[in-house]
Amino acid sequence: MPAAASSPVPLSPLPPSTVPRHTPPAGRRSGRSAAVALLLLVATVFGALLAGASPASAHAALITSDPRQGAVVASAPEEVTLTFSEGVALSDDAIRVLDPDGKRVDTGDVRDLSGGKVVKYGVGLKSGVPNGTFTVAWKAVSADSHPVAGAFTFSVGAPSETSVALPQEQGGGGVVGVLYGIARYAAYAGFVLLVGGAAFVLACRPRAAGRRPVQRLVVQGWALLTGSTIALLLLRGPYTGSGRLADVVDTGGLRAVLESKPGAALASRLMLLGIAALFVAVLFGAYAQRRNAEERKDLGFGLGVGGAVIATGLAATWAMAEHASTGIQSGVAIPVDIVHLLAVAAWLGGLTALLVTLFTEPTVERSAVRRFSRLAFVSVVVLAATGVYQSWRQVGSWSGLTSTSYGRLLLVKVGLVVVLIGVAALSRRWTARLTEAAPAEEEDGGAPDSGGDRSGAKSSEGSGEDSGKSDSDGGTVGNGDGEGGDDRGRTDDGEPVAVAVAVAADARRTAQLERQRTARLTALRKRARDADPERSGLRRSVLVETAVAVVLLAVTTALTSTEPARTEEAVRAASGAQGEQAQRKVSLRMPFDTGGEDGKGTAKIELDPAGNLLDVWLNRPNGRPLDVPEVKVAFTLEAEKLGPLPVQPPKAETGHWAANGVQIPMPGEWEVALTVRTSDIDQVTVTKKLKIG
Repeated sequence: MPAAASSPVPLSPLPPSTVPRHTPPAGRRSGRSAAVALLLLVATVFGALLAGASPASAHAALITSDPRQGAVVASAPEEVTLTFSEGVALSDDAIRVLDPDGKRVDTGDVRDLSGGKVVKYGVGLKSGVPNGTFTVAWKAVSADSHPVAGAFTFSVGAPSETSVALPQEQGGGGVVGVLYGIARYAAYAGFVLLVGGAAFVLACRPRAAGRRPVQRLVVQGWALLTGSTIALLLLRGPYTGSGRLADVVDTGGLRAVLESKPGAALASRLMLLGIAALFVAVLFGAYAQRRNAEERKDLGFGLGVGGAVIATGLAATWAMAEHASTGIQSGVAIPVDIVHLLAVAAWLGGLTALLVTLFTEPTVERSAVRRFSRLAFVSVVVLAATGVYQSWRQVGSWSGLTSTSYGRLLLVKVGLVVVLIGVAALSRRWTARLTEAAPAEEEDGGAPDSGGDRSGAKSSEGSGEDSGKSDSDGGTVGNGDGEGGDDRGRTDDGEPVAVAVAVAADARRTAQLERQRTARLTALRKRARDADPERSGLRRSVLVETAVAVVLLAVTTALTSTEPARTEEAVRAASGAQGEQAQRKVSLRMPFDTGGEDGKGTAKIELDPAGNLLDVWLNRPNGRPLDVPEVKVAFTLEAEKLGPLPVQPPKAETGHWAANGVQIPMPGEWEVALTVRTSDIDQVTVTKKLKIG
């Protein structure tokens, strides 16, 4: 290692005006600048993801309902049922049915009608329900802990005006949703710093247990994970329920959260964090101060085993309550997800610890860098294997990578991982150069330090004492005969008061010299550190790695709150065929004759179920447009006893009538009745069958 980091450096006093009294050391300034840059990057990326993410990107989806969206039924059903893509939790107030005046007409008793792989819930309707348009509003919590909500309408008899506005804010939105998302990101970041930092100390650089920057990093990771977990526990109730921030202090809601699977996982995480606090205390206490190599090795082994158990338990609190706990092969997905999270923490958290070490210490052992390089390589291999399985499980098809939000985010994540691996390869090249520069340097086997550079501190102390003594001896403060002073320099017993003043001045000068020496020594250390091109190159590449890792962690957090591609495509498949049929335009021609003057012609009717549009054109026998006082159309589906559904389109132009909002509730062979009135007494109604859908 460079001599400047371990040998006493002779220093000469500097003028007091040049002593930087409150300026932090240059190495510390560099570390702080890097930390501030990373913090700004976190805020920017996370803010962008929050701005672009939908608040209702939950993982359970409504596949179908009975009655369906926009359906018109002849009589009121006994109950309204909802079918979901995966398991959900619903409260008694989760499904509400409102009549055209906004009054509730449901019984409030939600029933579980699920069977086999079908997830279905229903709520009964009260008797005496009037005709008109009804609104169904529902909210639920999916099995992977994310809230989902929605609303739709159906009509009894015929559509009508309604005073109910469909809710625009979906489950998990608003201020509470934003705060919950921030807390989720903070929890992941805290887990990475805590687990990865501890792994770096135990597996790569044991002497880092005595380094304050690394200690602060791990402790801050613990504090961040603990604080964010408490925040998630308090926000969970309003996040899945009312959406009101004031409800975080609702003890009844907190009790309900603790009884749910996500709440139990968060409570378990807090208990594990209590044990983790003891682990951190031993790591930076007894382990850092242990001098005997054999005892330190035994304690390190025990800490490694205990830390692995704690880290696995913490990772399980995510795996058993989120993505991996639902869907196909959950028994395999949960342990795979745990291993995936541990690999992420070991790589990214260890990378952060290495970055802090490189920016706060003048020298870093080559053996420590090599050990981390091996740890990172193993972590990347594990990440690749588990990531491929998770991607197949959540996406399910190649088309899902480009046609769904989850797939596109996953492609972004894969791209970031590729970039990160490329930068990591560059870091490995710098590491190899370090090895080649001093191949004979022995492995780090010394006892961990408990602070900074001891030799430098000792040198400063020794120099300070000598300088203080020299300054004290060389200064003239008066003598016993009063020469160079006056009578005020004596007391009744003849001892000079000026001696006390001189001692105080010496103390100030000694402190000043000590600050001066510390600043000079720090500058020399920084110059020695920066003079090593291999270490400088490694610092830069590790900094870039960490910056990419921050963005990668933000994208991963966004993925956990986005509906998986497999679920989205399953919903499309369930309603695709029927919706496709219903969206095709249909048309027919109907001749008519009212029997009066200019009462003969041909009507062309065109229906667009997708846009709910109806167009009617009337033409004379010679093909010219026919203008009449009134045109009416009615639709009847006799097989389902639906209708007639009347439509009176307004006139658009001469010979053309058009109507919006024409809802055909279901496919089938409908009877179309066209009424044309050419005068006050001349009118005719003609009918014809039309297959819709």
